[in-house]
Amino acid sequence: MENKTIKWGIIGLGKIANKFATDLATIENATLVAVASRSKENAIEFAAKHNATKAYGSYTDLVNDTAVDAIYIATPHSFHKEHTLLCLQHKKAVLCEKPFAMNLQEVEEMIAVAKENNVLLMEALWTFFLPHFNYVLELVKNEKFGKLKNLEADFGFFPVYDETSRVFKKEVGGGSLLDIGIYPIFAALSTLGKPNSINANAAFFKNGADAECTMVFNYNDAKATLKSTLLENTPTQAIFTFETAVVKVNTKFHEPSTVTIIKNNTEETIDFSYKTIGYNYETEHFNQLLREGKKESTIMTFDFSKTLIKTLDEVRVLIGLKY
Repeated sequence: MENKTIKWGIIGLGKIANKFATDLATIENATLVAVASRSKENAIEFAAKHNATKAYGSYTDLVNDTAVDAIYIATPHSFHKEHTLLCLQHKKAVLCEKPFAMNLQEVEEMIAVAKENNVLLMEALWTFFLPHFNYVLELVKNEKFGKLKNLEADFGFFPVYDETSRVFKKEVGGGSLLDIGIYPIFAALSTLGKPNSINANAAFFKNGADAECTMVFNYNDAKATLKSTLLENTPTQAIFTFETAVVKVNTKFHEPSTVTIIKNNTEETIDFSYKTIGYNYETEHFNQLLREGKKESTIMTFDFSKTLIKTLDEVRVLIGLKY
């Protein structure tokens, strides 16, 4: 099993699936064998672009393909549970794009079905696996610059408002919070842990989707100020203030980036020499879990996924956002 080639399928063939497939092609002992879309034409086009051997116009046809070991789910948020359960019930390992699902109840159901079927399941929050972010996590853990006292993290861009676009569609989990707010929240949870309390405010589009969300996570000896917005382009940085230094993850902090350390009025920027889009890191981890017969990630654990979605649920209650 050590060098077993993992044969992948993809459900949902949008922008992020293209990025995933592009990076999958850079990984040894992994191959894309099948893709599925509600549109057979889209599937055929995607398969040709990424050298997949099979293109399905039905998700059910894909999960019934015995050649497929693992399936990456990249459909809109509101379909994550349904499509994950479909795969798990057909004994397919699942890497499901973030957010894992729409709420804690759905996530708990997905985890339960994975355990019932003894199948590997993991939330695809790629930032957790990127070298630059792991560098920061190590600084927090070993307290090289003392304790982490403050975090400021934002994610904002300004798309043209279009109610037909997935980004704005409330019924599929559109809006700023689940789509991009998850990243600043992830930055806080992965470095400072669960907050003691949360303050949150939001502005909304006319269709009820959240246009932006500002949050403050309060800890005993620290604070995280977080923001997601679809109303403006923001620096999309994560600034970690330690006792003796400031560590800045430069734009865009959630994807392959550089890290600047500011200490004693001097700055040092570390370049991690990324050569891919960045999706290969989570995929290589997942492939190794599958080869070793593991059913849960040691990094993106079920507990962490549950804490993440529970925190998103809490923020939604605070801002009055219901799907």
